[in-house]
Amino acid sequence: MRIDILTLFPGMFEGFIHESIIKRAIEKGLVEINLVNIRDFTLLKNGQVDDTPYGGGSGMVLMCEPVVRAIESVKTDDAKVYLTSPQGVTFTDDVASQIYHETKHLILVCGHYEGFDERIKNFVDGEISIGDYVLTGGEIPAMAITDCLTRFIPGVIDEESFQNESFKDGLLDYPVYTKPREFRGLKVPEVLLSGDHKKIEEYRHSEQIRVTKEKRPDLLK
Repeated sequence: MRIDILTLFPGMFEGFIHESIIKRAIEKGLVEINLVNIRDFTLLKNGQVDDTPYGGGSGMVLMCEPVVRAIESVKTDDAKVYLTSPQGVTFTDDVASQIYHETKHLILVCGHYEGFDERIKNFVDGEISIGDYVLTGGEIPAMAITDCLTRFIPGVIDEESFQNESFKDGLLDYPVYTKPREFRGLKVPEVLLSGDHKKIEEYRHSEQIRVTKEKRPDLLK
């Protein structure tokens, strides 16, 4: 899978692409992640990419020219282009799965300042939000989306771990434990020490239901 991230601040992604699982996935050739600086595509000599909004108001608005030119510089026939925006469809595991299975080349455009010139939306396929709150820019959402999608790629993480994650069957994940068996009076459930895989599977499923009822009952509706 190829992911191009269009941003005004590519330096924010240095740790993201050079550490941990994402770094290993890139090194294995399982995913290609490219950073594109939107400022490189402005026609203004001072590097300006934003301006004051028509009609007045606070903040600065990202201009059409540099954003659209940046999109066109990397767009392929297979590409899907999304803006990171609080107005977008909420990014869920189901949305992530759909994007992954339908998209070979993903282009994420990071918003900033007061937002995008509305006309930019004529050059994209949609908008994605990671939640009902506002951030200073779209870089963190782009990282979250990229991280989530990368986990779908075979070989990035262990297949069994992937299948047992939260939301895979509409439920949250079950509680997990490791050594020691007892810590300050808190013990690991005996069933997990029994070696009886059928009982362990039944226990974990019942715990998924319990945890989901307690923490996210909306998922059960």
